Order: sequence, then structure tokens, then C-alpha cells
Amino acid sequence: MPQIVVLPHHTLCPDGAVIEAPAGKSICDVLLENDIDIEHACEKSCACTTCHVIVREGFASLNEAGDTEEDLLDKAWGLEAASRLSCQAIVAEEDLVVEIPRYTINHASENH
Repeated sequence: MPQIVVLPHHTLCPDGAVIEAPAGKSICDVLLENDIDIEHACEKSCACTTCHVIVREGFASLNEAGDTEEDLLDKAWGLEAASRLSCQAIVAEEDLVVEIPRYTINHASENH
């Protein structure tokens, strides 16, 4: 089973994590199921950018981003070439290394 290595994030995962990730699930779902409370203000409907992640390793193994995701990513804080919306990025058979950006554009975060 593939793994997701989550790099340390100051609030959501201070020590980082290594998680078993079943192929066919979104990165967002895997993180949430493993108590990493990544924001997902649109309830994973590809309508915001709060679940933005940067895939440091394994990016090419993910499904291709759709036009809506690409358009939304243009608005994400800290956009990089390996950025994805975690609700849309589906785990394949390859391990991933994921970084959760420090900030989102969500001004009404439920945890602040």
C-alpha cells in the first residue's frame, strides 16, 4: 500500500507523519481519516483552495488536474508547479511526499 509522508506543518501536523494511503482515495480524505485536519471549506467539492497541498514527491503518479482545479489553483496562496487541491488529487500506487502550505486564503477558518 502506498504511503503519504506529510512534512511538518506548524499547526496541523507539527511532527510530520507517515500514513498508509489506499490507492483510489483523495489525499484530503486520507489526511482527514488520519487526524490531520486539513481545511476543506467547500466540503471537497472543488470550489475553493483551502485544501491546497504541494506534492514534493510522487506528483506524476496522481490523476491529471481538471480545468476547474487548475483555475482554482491560480488563486491558492503559495502556488507552485507541484500544487494540487488535495480533494481532487487521487492516490495511485506510488508513495507521496506532501507539504501543507502555512497559509490558505480562507479568512473565516473555523479553528481561529
